[in-house]
Amino acid sequence: MDITLALGGGGAKGNAHLGVLRALEREGFRIRAVAGTSAGGMTAAIYAAGYSPQEIIDIFSEIDQGGLYSFGRGPALLGITGIVQALHKFIDEETFADLRIPCALAAVDIVSMQEVVLQEGRVLDAVMSTIAIPGVFPPHEWGERRLVDGGVLDPVPVEIARSLAPNLPVVAVSLSPLPEQWSQLPAPKIIPETPILKPIANLRVAQAFDIFIRSLEMGSYMLAHTRLKLEKPDVIIRPRAEDIGFLDKVDVVDLAARGDAAVQEALPQLRRAVATGWRGKLRRWFT
Repeated sequence: MDITLALGGGGAKGNAHLGVLRALEREGFRIRAVAGTSAGGMTAAIYAAGYSPQEIIDIFSEIDQGGLYSFGRGPALLGITGIVQALHKFIDEETFADLRIPCALAAVDIVSMQEVVLQEGRVLDAVMSTIAIPGVFPPHEWGERRLVDGGVLDPVPVEIARSLAPNLPVVAVSLSPLPEQWSQLPAPKIIPETPILKPIANLRVAQAFDIFIRSLEMGSYMLAHTRLKLEKPDVIIRPRAEDIGFLDKVDVVDLAARGDAAVQEALPQLRRAVATGWRGKLRRWFT
């Protein structure tokens, strides 16, 4: 049962992707290619490098989440030195040509204002680009490009995943809730959940930043919802992670379990998508 995956962004919520990968493998699905945005891009790259979902869960569970961030330099609230150090455990000098399966990550060049599909060169550079949440983490300078989080334009990279394996069903994993759930969502509060920034949590700039993040999240939800309707993945898996903020400390095992549960709910659609094969492709072309 061959499929290709599109893993969406969501900051700390992205740990749910690990449970999705684990459950898909356990149920007999073969992931032949993977695309990702932001946290989904990080997961996609590590998985494509050859690590099993459980290996990633075990390593992530041991990482000191409080040490992932530092004070930012330049146009960013936070630095990502700790994240880069953690990534070196998985990807160091590997290029996309070294990966076990085809992989592509979404980013946005803020100079040209265009989406950029990253699938060549050093994987670590691509991951640093796709996770660069504007204003939170610094843009990643790569060649002549100044790259930020792919979720600015492509929260769940369905078309990128489809381009990697045109003949396979595309399974999208969205960490955004459905519109009818938005009014019940808890308001994210980025500053108190980030220990290094607690001393400035009550300053007006910090409060303004919370409003900015809330607005960014709403826009991301709507963009993800709209693009999923237009791009028509064969299956959409939605782990329940709406209570998690972008930079929250999380229980990796718990979030992985939520991803696992979402796969169980979607199993009938997954099996139907694989079984219909060419009929599903015709449906996408003519609808």
